[in-house]
Amino acid sequence: MICLFLCIQILPQTAFAQRDSTLWKVTAGDVIPPVSLGLAGLIVQGKISRHLQERVISDYPHYRTNVDEYLPYAPGVVSLGLASAGVRGKHKLGDQVILAILSNVIAQGVTQSLKRIVRYPRPNGEDYHSFPSGHTTTAFTNATILHEEYGQRSILYSIGGYGTATTVGAMRVLGNHHWLADVLMGAGIGIGATKIVYISYPWMQQQVRRMKARRHSEKN
Repeated sequence: MICLFLCIQILPQTAFAQRDSTLWKVTAGDVIPPVSLGLAGLIVQGKISRHLQERVISDYPHYRTNVDEYLPYAPGVVSLGLASAGVRGKHKLGDQVILAILSNVIAQGVTQSLKRIVRYPRPNGEDYHSFPSGHTTTAFTNATILHEEYGQRSILYSIGGYGTATTVGAMRVLGNHHWLADVLMGAGIGIGATKIVYISYPWMQQQVRRMKARRHSEKN
C-alpha cells in the first residue's frame, strides 16, 4: 500500500521534471530506497517477522530501555543545530525548519493512518497499532533531513543519521514493541515522505513567490 502511495506521489513529479528540470529533480536514489524498504516490510510480514521475534525474546528476555523514545529526534536536532551554528547546509535555517515540519507531519500522517487502517497487533499484545513503527518513521524522517542537508558536505553525517535511525528500529524490535515488518515499513515511509517534500520544495517556493507577487500587484 505504501509503495503504491510513494509511486503515485513521485511518478507525476518525474513526468513534470521533463518539462521543468529546474523545479522537479528525481533520481533513482530518491525512489529505490523507500520503495525497497516498503516492499521488504510487506514480504517479511507474518511468518518471517514472528520467527525473528521468537528468537529475539529468547535471546534478549531482559532487554529494557527508553532511549528509543528520544533517539528518533537526534538527527533532526543535529541538522537544525548545525544550521543555527552557521554551518551551511542545502537550505537556510528557516527553510530547514519548514522542511522538517512538513516531512514529519506527512510521514506521521501516513504512518498513523496505516496503523488505524491495518490494526495489526504488537508482539507484546499491548494494542493493535503495531504496523508501521511510528518511532522508526520519525527516526528515518529526521535521518533523511540530515542526509539531504549535510550529506554532500560529509558522508559521516549520512552515516551517523541513518546509523542512529537503524539503531532505533533495532531497539523497537528488541524491546518487543514492533515486528521487523513494522520497522522496515516505517523506515520506507520516513525516507519516502522526506524525499517527496524535498523534491516538491522548489515548486512550493515558486508558488509562494507568485502569490506574493500577485498580492503586491493587486495592492498597486
